[in-house]
Amino acid sequence: MNNNKISTWNTIAIGFMLFALFFGAGNLIFPPALGQAAGDNFWPAIIGFLLTGVGLPLLGVLAIGLSGHSHLQSMANRINPVFSLVFTVILYLSIGPFFAIPRTGTVSYEIAVAPFLPDMSGGFNIGLLIYSIIFFVIVGWLSLNPSKIVDRVGKIMTPLLLISLLILLVITFINPIDKPMAPIGDYVDNAFFKGFQEGYLTMDTLASLVFGIIVINAIKGMGVTNKKEIAVSTIKSGLIASVCLGAIYLGLGYMGYTTNFAAGTANNGPAILTFAADTHFGIYGNIILGFAILFACLTTAIGLITSCASYFQNLFPQLSYKTLAIIFTIFSAAVANIGLSQLISISVPVLVAIYPLAIVLIFLTFAEPLFKGRVAVYRWSLLFTGIFSVIDGINAAGIPISGLTEFLDQYLPFFNAGMGWLLPALVGAVIGYIVSFATRSSDSASLEKAN
Repeated sequence: MNNNKISTWNTIAIGFMLFALFFGAGNLIFPPALGQAAGDNFWPAIIGFLLTGVGLPLLGVLAIGLSGHSHLQSMANRINPVFSLVFTVILYLSIGPFFAIPRTGTVSYEIAVAPFLPDMSGGFNIGLLIYSIIFFVIVGWLSLNPSKIVDRVGKIMTPLLLISLLILLVITFINPIDKPMAPIGDYVDNAFFKGFQEGYLTMDTLASLVFGIIVINAIKGMGVTNKKEIAVSTIKSGLIASVCLGAIYLGLGYMGYTTNFAAGTANNGPAILTFAADTHFGIYGNIILGFAILFACLTTAIGLITSCASYFQNLFPQLSYKTLAIIFTIFSAAVANIGLSQLISISVPVLVAIYPLAIVLIFLTFAEPLFKGRVAVYRWSLLFTGIFSVIDGINAAGIPISGLTEFLDQYLPFFNAGMGWLLPALVGAVIGYIVSFATRSSDSASLEKAN
């Protein structure tokens, strides 16, 4: 094989693999709920969601592919080694065993299995326990050999996932169930920003900084050594995954948008999906949807277990990859049993706090030629971002900060929309740029050491 190029088919396979790694539990349940709640404000809401659910993950993958960094921690090292370590560990744990991996088990159970079982609400869910054991045994087994991930995910599971979803989404467009209703909640006045924040819950921007490394390793595993070709192949694969993600998000959002009044009490993602599948196809619809959910959640869980085990093996060399994969699998199975609603409620404040840091890091990586890689720009921008994103996270957790919340709500742009970090990030970058002229020599030395 020419070590400077990979075939079109392999590029498509890697793109499908990346799509399948991204497309998991959150990607299925949040767009339908958004479409229903946004109602007549569907388009600004879904555009905001697509920015954080598709646009930013694509930029994250490209940032890894174009920056030349072999892992996320090396990207963040230019700010500070301690920050780099802490941020990277928190990110991996968030998209790994604490939130995202357990969610793949709970969502697939809620949609693929629970509709066929008696109502188990109100007590210990033995059905979820049994299912989570079976699900994570399969995930753990498939994760033990990461070199097979392209063949298992990109060439087998993803086509099955796409076919299952397309059957349901096409009929939704052809024969919508109902008309949209008036927007509710934050979708009334802040539809765009609410949709933007809903995209956080997919965790895909965080995952992009991890999955981008899987893509690069897959390309290298096919014999490509030329850095330019690795970057080009990463861009092509990222675009393929983004087109697939965007199309299915629109379809799922439209499904919620057109099931408003008919859905009745079905007002969350899993319930809307189950209702739509049952309405269009009866029991067969639930079976089709069940397979789609199962494939989506399996592929994402495999990718996350693989990524987390690989990272923590580098951090703790005394532990083998297989040992870590098994530990994360067992831990995720245990956490999955706290239930979907509890997982989401716990994860929201954490994601609101750390997501802006990932967003700013990605944009600064792309903008680096404009400020010539001055470390102070990174440090001051992320410092200001971190202060206000933590405040946003505390606010999202419902913890009152006496006086401060009211003050920021009145004087800080976008704070009431949950994006109070945006202006401080820009101000921090400008301050860092000015400061860098006074510390130019040490700044350059720090950057060289970080790289």
